Amino acid sequence: MGTTERYLRPEVIRQVARLDLRAKFIVEGFLAGLHASPFHGFSVEFSEHRKYVAGDDLKDLDWNVYAKTDKYYLKKFQAETNLTGYLVMDLSASMAYTYRQELTKFEYAICLAAALGYLMIHQQDPVGLITFDKRIQASLPPRSKRTQLGTILALLSNLKPSGQTDVAHCLHQVAAMIRTKSLVLLFSDLLTDPQPVLQSLHHLRHGGNEIILFHILDEAEVHFPFEGVIEFEDIEEHAQLTIDARGMRADYLQSLGEFREFYRRECAKANIDYVPMDTSISFDKALMEYLLSRQKRF
Repeated sequence: MGTTERYLRPEVIRQVARLDLRAKFIVEGFLAGLHASPFHGFSVEFSEHRKYVAGDDLKDLDWNVYAKTDKYYLKKFQAETNLTGYLVMDLSASMAYTYRQELTKFEYAICLAAALGYLMIHQQDPVGLITFDKRIQASLPPRSKRTQLGTILALLSNLKPSGQTDVAHCLHQVAAMIRTKSLVLLFSDLLTDPQPVLQSLHHLRHGGNEIILFHILDEAEVHFPFEGVIEFEDIEEHAQLTIDARGMRADYLQSLGEFREFYRRECAKANIDYVPMDTSISFDKALMEYLLSRQKRF
């Protein structure tokens, strides 16, 4: 596995202590892979240039740089528009769970949000941050200055999931807070009644906002690798349940499939991008979903 691919893997990112470096490695690894893929050429703004090499498309030459330096450089991407974004983070205690992966659901979501914030700021898109549990805990207004990234990363790195959550109530609050049409990127395990959540998502859509819903579960929650008699504890309610894992697996996986399918179907009806993720999945899937969503709408 190449270095750029390695830096898209959660188990590798876990070894990097600083969140700013995690975000940088994820995005740079993603861009390196994007450059070598059929998706190279997305209308995304970055400040970096690279030298022209034989075989590159001449239409991508930056003639302004040539006029100043007498050298041929390609601008990797070109921006056509700016988009205000909000990173909306679920702080519920259930997000702190991991079974055998290097990152908890929350750490995975934080790395993903940091990388997307990095990506948006480098596109010169204003981006803000909202955190919630049973109510809105913090709200950072969108800015496009480079210093905004440091502020976002500082807030993200100090977050700790704890207690219960009320996703629906908080999303209604978010809908009331947002004054201009924006892109809302929601990070949650959605372990709550889906109907109220869906109603709150419709409220956000009614205001003209676009939504990408990153449904983040632990790898074990998706594949249920347990064996024998297992005692489970609800991390928020502290209720305990003892089950025969093997006898329960088929019913559990069916219920989970129906749960995800409900969100996929209902989000599709509302033109909401639903992205099911688990903590073993490379981060580039989520970044590609973001770019595809941005390209589709703008």
